[in-house]
Amino acid sequence: MLALVTGAGGFLGQYIVEQLLARGDRVRTLTRGRYPELERLGAQCVRADLRDAPATSEACAGVDVVFHAAGVAGIWGPWDHYYGINYLGTKNIIDGCRTHGVPRLIYTSSPSVTFDGRAQEGIDERAPYPKRWLCHYPHTKALGEQAVLAANCNELLTCVLRPHLIWGPRDRHLVPRLIARARAGQLRRVGDGTNRIDMVYVDNAAQAHLQAADALKSGLKVAGGVYFVSQGEPVNCWAWIDEILALAGLAPVKRSISLATAWRVGAALEIVHRVLGLSGEPRMTRFLAAQLGTSHYFDIGRARHDFGYVPKISTGEGMRRLGEALQTGPAS
Repeated sequence: MLALVTGAGGFLGQYIVEQLLARGDRVRTLTRGRYPELERLGAQCVRADLRDAPATSEACAGVDVVFHAAGVAGIWGPWDHYYGINYLGTKNIIDGCRTHGVPRLIYTSSPSVTFDGRAQEGIDERAPYPKRWLCHYPHTKALGEQAVLAANCNELLTCVLRPHLIWGPRDRHLVPRLIARARAGQLRRVGDGTNRIDMVYVDNAAQAHLQAADALKSGLKVAGGVYFVSQGEPVNCWAWIDEILALAGLAPVKRSISLATAWRVGAALEIVHRVLGLSGEPRMTRFLAAQLGTSHYFDIGRARHDFGYVPKISTGEGMRRLGEALQTGPAS
């Protein structure tokens, strides 16, 4: 089949491309920048901004399935930026699929679309969207989710995946930021250090996307569905962070701050940044404080049942591979 992968230059997107090509599928990529590594893999590369409706639509021509992994993530920034890419860009992808008769669309979302700052322990896909949003990223990803699910029909079968804390070799965000903050002496444990979290190794996250796409082709069970994706084994958040730091040759996190204090500091810094129009993101926000200081892990039983998702790479093996990557490449 011919698959279109948006955001193919990103962390997850590259792994989806590689897995598709490895099994013999043809791949077209849609990215804003040029990625020679994708060209070397043999992908057909298209450069366009998701907010460019005609260009986005044209990228969908002749495609059998779209993996919409593109998006802007983060805890800070202007609403228009997040809304334009995560929601309007997704609408453009949907319109492109309809215009060119694409039969399947898989949307990469995030479990944070259900997060309101309180602990989430073993919740499943019935969890509602929050009544308040702590930052623009989960809000706009939820809008994108709703648009994709509303578009599901016999002509365009859609589903939504919510991988949580994707990590592994070639990560340019999560692991490098942790290491950079630790080296700068800016990393503090938030809360009492007992909170448990879900995460997912990048190969497994990509694997889930291909499995969902294949399930959409073979039947309607997955169509219109939403799925949490993780390792299926929650870990202690701060013990895991210390393990990552150890792989980079760094000491464990020793200093701590209570969740209540981190929340207040985050709220204050948000106000300061808004009022003064400061560039960059605050070192702490309410969303970040809650993510670091509360438990959030999910029931992946629906993904197991509906399209046979079982993580192929264990957490231990993933950490071994990450350690090798940190030893051979840049760690920040």
